[in-house]
Amino acid sequence: MSHDLDDTRPNLSRREWREKMASAEPIPATRAPFEGIVPLAGARPTAADAPANPITILTVCTGNICRSPMAEVLLRERLRDLGVRVHSAGTHALVGHAMTAQAQELALRLGATAADASAHAARYLVEPLLTESDLVITMAREHRSHAVQMMPSLLRRAFPVREFARLSSTLTTDEARAAADAAGSDPHARVQAVLRAVADQRGKAPADQSNDDVIDPYRRSAEVYQQSADELVPALDEVERVLRAALTP
Repeated sequence: MSHDLDDTRPNLSRREWREKMASAEPIPATRAPFEGIVPLAGARPTAADAPANPITILTVCTGNICRSPMAEVLLRERLRDLGVRVHSAGTHALVGHAMTAQAQELALRLGATAADASAHAARYLVEPLLTESDLVITMAREHRSHAVQMMPSLLRRAFPVREFARLSSTLTTDEARAAADAAGSDPHARVQAVLRAVADQRGKAPADQSNDDVIDPYRRSAEVYQQSADELVPALDEVERVLRAALTP
């Protein structure tokens, strides 16, 4: 049987999955489950001049211990200078569990801070997290469907991360900035204008959706973890490019 979370989950109810996976990936014995962790650690800017209502990005996968926290900590570090808040959740999260050791190692190698990577504690995707998010970036199409079913108003601001990259690749930085400028100076309005421009590329960009998912590496080899990162990072490059265009007049 495959150990891929996404391969096994559809045959189980949420309760059955939670019971099945409760002890699947134990937190290392050297660390208490919530030792040193505060809610949304590192997610909100703490500087005195940090925005009171920051642009918020939510990354989503299944267990919230591999792909979405890797995307979270990498995007947070990349967008830190813009005061963007980035956090993550899982549709069937292993609540309270840390990032897997392999995911942490990759995240650090790719530029995340050790503090952010070690502070992660998995949590469920719930509606309030979606409500406060300007952009929801999912690791696979099924996660985007889950989020949109929870909140249909997310339709134009929720994207599988590789779909986002595929769509935004047809939108130049100047075009993205022009869309933002047309929305005025409010950061949230600017981001939403750019996201509409990205969504409008549907039908213009190549539509091979089979490549829109980031492979789930959970309980798999180092090679699969590397493949997952190799699929994720170029897509995050596009997210960063578009957000910078929106937030840098």
